[in-house]
Amino acid sequence: MTLQMQWSLLLPVLLPVAAMVLVLVVDAVAPRARLAAPVIGAFGLVGGAVTALPGLVATGPRLTLCTPAPDGRCLWDGGPLASTLQVAALLATLAVLALMSIRRAGVIEVVLLLASASGAAAVVASRDLGTWLITLELATLPVIALVAWRDRRAAAHGALTLLTTSLVSFGLLVLGTALWVTATGDPTLTGQSLAAAWEAPETRTLAGLATVVLLAGLAFKLSAVPFHAWTPTTLTSGPLPVSALLASASKLAAVGALVVVLAPYDAVVGGRPGPHVVVSALVVLTVASMLVGTVMALRQSEVVRLLAWSTVAQAGWILLPLTALTVAGRQAAAAYALVYAVASLVAFAAVRAVHGWRVEDGRELTAYRGLLRRDPVAGGTLALALLVLAGLPPGVIGLVAKVVALRPAVAAGLWPVALVAVVAAVLGIAVYVRWFAVLFGEPEAGAPARPRSRRASLAVAVVGAAVLVVTSVLPQLLVGLVS
Repeated sequence: MTLQMQWSLLLPVLLPVAAMVLVLVVDAVAPRARLAAPVIGAFGLVGGAVTALPGLVATGPRLTLCTPAPDGRCLWDGGPLASTLQVAALLATLAVLALMSIRRAGVIEVVLLLASASGAAAVVASRDLGTWLITLELATLPVIALVAWRDRRAAAHGALTLLTTSLVSFGLLVLGTALWVTATGDPTLTGQSLAAAWEAPETRTLAGLATVVLLAGLAFKLSAVPFHAWTPTTLTSGPLPVSALLASASKLAAVGALVVVLAPYDAVVGGRPGPHVVVSALVVLTVASMLVGTVMALRQSEVVRLLAWSTVAQAGWILLPLTALTVAGRQAAAAYALVYAVASLVAFAAVRAVHGWRVEDGRELTAYRGLLRRDPVAGGTLALALLVLAGLPPGVIGLVAKVVALRPAVAAGLWPVALVAVVAAVLGIAVYVRWFAVLFGEPEAGAPARPRSRRASLAVAVVGAAVLVVTSVLPQLLVGLVS
């Protein structure tokens, strides 16, 4: 069998891989060249993002790895939605590399970051189950190693928790792919194979079960309730840059994987019978994540743990538009994920600028009292990120993202879910305003001392804040990217 190849569509994945190989070669030849690894890694990530940019404005199909007609299948889709997620995941990884700082980012850290980035860029474009499953795990496993890389008992515990969760997730994903192939007789995630399986009651039930199992496996990656238990432990125990990676690039990879799984349902939505079991599973994940994540975040006083529970709540908002099982729903989920990823990166970068590499006690909300007065740059960028997450002006893009996420669910007639989302949004305001209000307080004598090396953290926070400001002024930029 001959595959039709278009190499340019594979470059967003191949360039980070090439950079990873080059980092290892340079380290073997010149092990004392400490700056070589992060510089090469940065060029690989930027190059991959640049090669994905043409897909953002593409009007026609961008398919490759296609088998010959008449029963041809294309195993790779570099369309606008996939390209947008690729650019976002690669740039988010670049921001995390900057947070690690050039002096501290060694060869192992850079190689693991590049491996994870290549997996994230690949999973959003793959359309066959084999590539999809392998690249999804490639986006996850290096992050586990990064969490444990620091010689701390808490970090090892967090990595072990994430590893155990990943093994369970992988088992569910393997089971789901096996059920999908059994139901459809096709190893690709396409609408035509699902439509054929939907005609018979036996295969229809099996296809629905396969999708529910796949959703359960992906819910671990997305930190959706009830598969969220690893999130607070891992994010609070690992280095801050790795926590930022888990909250941004890893989440974008999970969203891309979800989009790939749910895209075939375009062929059966609106028919009789409809995919009610899949919609029900998505609704349960959405409602539980929104409410549990928001309520638990309200109870936190440690800032990284608060951000971790916020991740759980935001997973519900990402899932909300997907309950409609429409193209508009998938686009809205990607749009919301982009806004959340940028705001989370800004928040983690600001926390990194305040505390540096210290991961011990002291990251309580009280440590941020008066931050806007004693550290205007870190305090200002953090304040904007919190307002975006809350959906309050001047963080208008956060409100726009929530409205965009609500529209597909409302259009599909899922009013109860939309009402729960509104309640969760109101409760969520209290989560972030509580932290926001502390920033205006009177500075305390025991405030954390400024770290020596924080230029990279401030740079990431400022650039991310600039993106949030521009998109708040011109929200159509975000909507246009995924439409």
